[in-house]
Amino acid sequence: MPAMDRPARVAGKVAIVTGAASGIGHACARQLAHEGALVVLADRNVERGQAAAEELGAPHRFAQLEVTDEEGWTRLVDEVVARAGRLDILVNGAGIGLRGSIETATLADLRQMWAVNVEGVFLGCRAAFAVMKAQGSGSLINLSSIAGIVGDADLAGYCASKGAVRMLSKSIALSGAKVGVRCNSVHPSFIDTPMVEELARQWGGSPKIRERLAQAAPMGRLGTAQEVAHLVVFLASDESAFITGAELTIDGGLSAR
Repeated sequence: MPAMDRPARVAGKVAIVTGAASGIGHACARQLAHEGALVVLADRNVERGQAAAEELGAPHRFAQLEVTDEEGWTRLVDEVVARAGRLDILVNGAGIGLRGSIETATLADLRQMWAVNVEGVFLGCRAAFAVMKAQGSGSLINLSSIAGIVGDADLAGYCASKGAVRMLSKSIALSGAKVGVRCNSVHPSFIDTPMVEELARQWGGSPKIRERLAQAAPMGRLGTAQEVAHLVVFLASDESAFITGAELTIDGGLSAR
């Protein structure tokens, strides 16, 4: 079948993507829109978030959201359902990463990462789950990290938070299995995004640091946000209807070692 005749993979579905102003979240929002979904781009950064939504055009739109705000999540999901009548896809893409081993990391750093990376995912999934259960279908996609599967001595708090996302996703999947709600976690390694640029800066910022990050994968390069977005669209689509409770790595072979 010619590419132009291929049906849109998530046509008619309604999606919320957090962290949609940049990086992987932005790529996911763009690809979901390209594949037929109506996308609400949620982010704390108003200027960049609005620009990202304007890039996609109507009917896609921006919504300001601090993912740690419980009431903010309730308002957003209620508003989406009131406007669109349903919610089919939630991509929890917002996240932060701070360097630190068990000797150097601070409790404040850990709590900051836990609030965004874990509590934000919990709140989003809880708000969306109720709607998806009522309509009998939905896909929750949580962006974890390869650091949620493979340890890194210099990322103690980050590993802890991303490991929690992995297991939270499995628990949600079990809750949703009989009511049509799927939940999976995605585990990228080093992807060419602003977050990885910031981690490289924390590690010294030299070009050699970026090269070391690229060489961490057997494939010898950084991944791209677009590559992650393709996997997310698969999990959002009915093509993955029998996949739930899974952790899908996208790491250039890093976890195969």
